[in-house]
Amino acid sequence: MKKLAIAVVLALAANGVYAKEAKVLRFGVDPTYAPFESKAPDGKLVGFDIDLGNAICDKLKAKCVWAETSFDGIIPALRARKFDGILSSMSVTEKRQEQIAFTDKIDNVPPRLVAKKGATLLPTAESLKGKRVGMEQGSTQEAYAKAYWEPKGVVVTTYQTQDQVYQDLVAGRLDASLQSSVQADLGFLKTARGHDYAFAGPALHDPKTLGVGAAIGVRKEDNELRQQINKALAEMLKDGTYQSISKKYFSFDVYN
Repeated sequence: MKKLAIAVVLALAANGVYAKEAKVLRFGVDPTYAPFESKAPDGKLVGFDIDLGNAICDKLKAKCVWAETSFDGIIPALRARKFDGILSSMSVTEKRQEQIAFTDKIDNVPPRLVAKKGATLLPTAESLKGKRVGMEQGSTQEAYAKAYWEPKGVVVTTYQTQDQVYQDLVAGRLDASLQSSVQADLGFLKTARGHDYAFAGPALHDPKTLGVGAAIGVRKEDNELRQQINKALAEMLKDGTYQSISKKYFSFDVYN
């Protein structure tokens, strides 16, 4: 009987029953924000954040699994344990820190207004009064616009995805859009449909609503995971992995 029991244990171990499960790291993402995250024609997820997440998983010897979700519902989905971290160009703000925790910074890109070339619009309530400005729902740009522009007569219109913002901008249903300056530059202005548009005025800075750079969001109770990701990020910055990924998408520094 003893020999039989040993044989059973060895057989189970050989089949992986007693082997430690492979580590899996699940990231939530809204793939509508190129060049940070989007879908290639074949349906594959691509972008700076996607490459960054896969590199983090390599450092942690984990399998990366990506869960697609809308940006306005991404924090509730994280808290509902549908995935382990938010890696979707999420800026760190005080309001978001009340709900979740964040890793160290992964990039720092201010938002800018985009309008038709030749327009005299500026990113101020006075200039935009009575104008229709579009932005992604649940974004820091929405928080900024609703805090400082909407009370002074600017028509703030939100959309579920950034692509929908640009669609209405090109169709003439919006006078301007507000989004990440890098996303606007590479994901719209340098494309065929953005040919007739340009940045309108300078970048915006407001730590209260726009935050202090983007990071990976995790549940507050998952402090060990946050520390592991921070360690991986530090190693990537030190060994050049981060810089290599950044140069693939940007010709300028998006970290500082």
